[in-house]
Amino acid sequence: MRVGGCAVLCLIPLLPLFLNSTMAFEMCPSDCLCYESSALVDCQSRGLVHVPPSIPPSTWMLDLGGNRMTEVRSRSFVGLWSLKILLMSNNSIQTLQPQSFSSLHFLERLDLSFNRLRWLPQDFSQSLSSLQQLQLDHNLLQHLDSAALSDLENLRKLDLSRNLLRVIDVGALSSLSRLSLLNLEGNRLNALKDGLLGRQQSLEKLLLGHNNISVVETEALAPLRSLTLLGLQGNQLERIRFKTFLKLQTTTTHLLMSSNPWICDCELQRVFGKIQHVRRLRVYDYEDIVCHAPPLQAGTALSSLDSQLCVAETASVLIITITVLLAVIGALVKAEFHRKNNQAASETDSEKEEK
Repeated sequence: MRVGGCAVLCLIPLLPLFLNSTMAFEMCPSDCLCYESSALVDCQSRGLVHVPPSIPPSTWMLDLGGNRMTEVRSRSFVGLWSLKILLMSNNSIQTLQPQSFSSLHFLERLDLSFNRLRWLPQDFSQSLSSLQQLQLDHNLLQHLDSAALSDLENLRKLDLSRNLLRVIDVGALSSLSRLSLLNLEGNRLNALKDGLLGRQQSLEKLLLGHNNISVVETEALAPLRSLTLLGLQGNQLERIRFKTFLKLQTTTTHLLMSSNPWICDCELQRVFGKIQHVRRLRVYDYEDIVCHAPPLQAGTALSSLDSQLCVAETASVLIITITVLLAVIGALVKAEFHRKNNQAASETDSEKEEK
């Protein structure tokens, strides 16, 4: 009896742990796997078409990637107060219904990459004030509304690469004052406009490669005080102003500028020459910058031309100046010759009249 009683008494302290484990097991969705007392819930690649019910309230990481979801329903995550990481990549999500994430007040990372989203609802960021990382890459987004990201004041990393973005409203990023990484690579943007990055003083990496950008407005980069990497490779830049980069008041910024259709002339060579002499600016891929025009320089690396473009331009200007000068002198000589001939003819006529 003493042994049995002792066994029962010894088991009493373990009873709460046993009950918690049992409850967690019972609450785990049948199509998912739960770990660490349901803190981690793995529903990856289970053929799910909707968010499964009965996800434990204690869950802090939920992986729903690789399923067959086409939409996220309103209030799909009600009750998941502890959720910090939500992974929904590699589905076929086209629609986010209103208030899809409104209960996730403590969510820190949201991955919606590799889906089929064409737009974000205006209340998309509602209640997501704790979010630090948002992945929306490899979707079909064509426009970024000014209200969609308005509540993401703590966001550090935003990945919008490989979408179809042509336009981003000037105020769309105004709330993201703590952003350190903005990835917009592989979209269809045609300009980097003044005011778009007006509040991104903490931005460290701005990736704009492989868009259709042909213009970087003079004040577009001026607010960026912490920028260490600016990617502009693979765009449609033909020319650029040195003043645009001079506005960058940073310690060190690496620039990626290759794979653009550069028109190599003296002005472009001067711009890159000035950039190379500014200590805080580094053109990381300068050796890969290749001339697209004029035809004589097409396919030639800008770095291999040294100061030839400006020498050639100076020579051309000199030749033109000399040619014009000779033409003017020739015209003056001819005019003087005609004047003297006319004067001589007049004197001859006068003499004949006197006789």
